[in-house]
Amino acid sequence: MRKNTLLSSLILVGSLALTAACASGRSGTESGQGGATASSGSATDDQGVDPAKIKGLDIVTDSSEHGSCPYAAGYPAVPGAEAMTAAMEKDVQQRLAAFLGTDDGEQATDCGGGADSGSGQELNISHQFLIASGDVLGVRLSTLDRGAAGDGLATRTYWYDGAAKAYGPPLGLVADGARESFTTALKKELKGQEGVDAGQLDEVLDDSAGRSAVLDDIAFGTDGGMRVSFDRGEVGVPAGGRYAVSFSKDTITPWLSPFGKRAQQQAMHPSGTLELGATDAPEEPVPTHRASGEDTADCAKVKCVALTFDDGPAVPEAATLLNHLAQYKARVTFFTVGQNVAAHPELVRAEAKAGHEIGNHSWNHPDLTRLTPEQITYQLNRTSEAIKNATGKAPTVFRPPYGAIDAKVKAATTLSPVLWDVDTEDWKYRDAAKVAQTVIAKTEPNDVVLMHDIHPTSVAAVPEILRTLTARGYHFVTVSHLRATLAGR
Repeated sequence: MRKNTLLSSLILVGSLALTAACASGRSGTESGQGGATASSGSATDDQGVDPAKIKGLDIVTDSSEHGSCPYAAGYPAVPGAEAMTAAMEKDVQQRLAAFLGTDDGEQATDCGGGADSGSGQELNISHQFLIASGDVLGVRLSTLDRGAAGDGLATRTYWYDGAAKAYGPPLGLVADGARESFTTALKKELKGQEGVDAGQLDEVLDDSAGRSAVLDDIAFGTDGGMRVSFDRGEVGVPAGGRYAVSFSKDTITPWLSPFGKRAQQQAMHPSGTLELGATDAPEEPVPTHRASGEDTADCAKVKCVALTFDDGPAVPEAATLLNHLAQYKARVTFFTVGQNVAAHPELVRAEAKAGHEIGNHSWNHPDLTRLTPEQITYQLNRTSEAIKNATGKAPTVFRPPYGAIDAKVKAATTLSPVLWDVDTEDWKYRDAAKVAQTVIAKTEPNDVVLMHDIHPTSVAAVPEILRTLTARGYHFVTVSHLRATLAGR
């Protein structure tokens, strides 16, 4: 899998609250949509982790922008934790292959598995940093597959021990000799809960393979307690929802492995820096181009086109694209994804300083029409806040993922929606020449063109687009400038 290419994009499903019980243990269900808050990203935010401070961080991401094949995916690649990155990549590729209907994860030109806007299918995979401090890295991937049984929500945590330079499963947080006591305590808390199947619980937790499979979401709270979460149907009837057990710090500490104890300490008292022993985590160059004055093109009198780029910023594509645009003094609109803005605020800042418009593309690329009004507001407001923190200016426009918008979405925000006139389908066709030819052949005056700056092939198409359309007399402007100058027509 190439960097910034997942074959599909996944929705940010958010995170589960990592609250710990005051008693020795506490269990409960997360019923309904379990889910429901988790799928919006409106549960607890990352535990104080600032991804922008992780040197060399790359968010590997991909997505479509078409309702006939709604997918989005993103996971972090952290220098020094390559084995953990490989594990996440493998899991993501398998889910993408199943969704797209491919056997080997190769790029598909459609959703082979039959996903379309009428079938109700959508795949979204997002990430949350649990710990990125000292020599401990913890990440949760949340997957929402609306075509799957139940609520389609699955979560898994990944852990990396920088001291041992080793990736391990979540159960590695618990010492080998304490796992029987740990699982016995889990059973005690879960049995008797409405919907829990005692026989199923014994079967999965008494078998080593089954135990590893279901104990795949384990994390610490900031108070040192531990929360163990189960996907719907893993330990009870699907209708029972998701289950979780929380242990207090005093209860869980004696059961922890040496790595588990270090992870617990970093959750409680983060050192503020991540040191995994990476030897090659170079700082990506950030262009320093600045816009020279305001854009004076009057699109009511001259030919204009608004190029728009979705899903970024991405490394190193953003810097390459900014250099291309500077050569032609072209201005464009970037519809950024919040979790990528949080990881690379310096790139968003550089885009704004170069005279480009920064728009909102949600926090993790879900179909907003499938969310509640509160979830929609959260997705957009959290992204707008990240953009304002990076640039000093809040966005005024947004692009709904997949172009999916309805009255509910419009009512949940004051941002102005922006769709497109020319769809390059560059998420489907990773061919720079084809992308360039599509734009050149289809663009007419005052069109809005949809592209993605997360794909190297799309960025590579930009010089030919700029060169050819400039020769035809086109001016490259932001969406808001285009609208403003055409307002009186």
